[in-house]
Amino acid sequence: MSNILLIGATRGLGAALASHYASLPSTSTIYATTRSYTAPDKPSHAKIRWLLNIDISEPDVGDTLTAQIIPDGKTLDTVIVNAGYFGSESFDEPDWQKEVRMYTTSAIGPVFAIQALVKRNLVKAGGKFILISSEAGSITLRHESEGGGNYGHHASKAALNMVGKLLSLDLKDKGIAVGMIHPGFMRTEMTKGVGFDKYYESGGAVTPDEAAKSLAEFVEKDFGIEKTGTYWAPRGPRDIGTAEPVLGKNLPTPLQLPW
Repeated sequence: MSNILLIGATRGLGAALASHYASLPSTSTIYATTRSYTAPDKPSHAKIRWLLNIDISEPDVGDTLTAQIIPDGKTLDTVIVNAGYFGSESFDEPDWQKEVRMYTTSAIGPVFAIQALVKRNLVKAGGKFILISSEAGSITLRHESEGGGNYGHHASKAALNMVGKLLSLDLKDKGIAVGMIHPGFMRTEMTKGVGFDKYYESGGAVTPDEAAKSLAEFVEKDFGIEKTGTYWAPRGPRDIGTAEPVLGKNLPTPLQLPW
């Protein structure tokens, strides 16, 4: 029976992952985090235990997180760091505070959360850390057809990928795998909030439930220590508009993404 930790689980992909893992007979406990001091009404399931006041952008995230897990006496099999923030910007209107928040959320906070979990022996040997990245973090896949802009979003995901690679080197001797995953272009409040809903149909956007299922299947069945430090799109190239122009046709699914 597996114990899962989902950092960022109140909506979108995180909420869908919580519900999906709760439906699996192989799951024992799902620790789901919220920034609030009270648990949300949903997702709700007997297997879901809410951890409160967990903000990946705060320096004390590791202590706040582990303090709520340690009393249970359980160790974790899979940790998915899903917390995210997307602030839209352009060359004409860059935004300092948005960029700082994106970098902190994507590439600084996860280091402190993961370090605290490992140092307190809360992750099993053979365990997995999954960092939710995006194809937006691939420098190779950036193509002139998409233009520039959204510097903080793209660069913070590229930074997240480097963080994941470095963590994989630090944790390999412990038998803990680290992977970076593009879960797919999703129909969420976050993408709608930055105006990406106009691309839903042309871009093949999927629901969070669809993305959660394909992500969890990849993590549990296909990802392990032999793939540690690598960057994947479990759903393949179907929603990555620059995949074929940059990488060519007849690409596999799952697709390992270039840095």
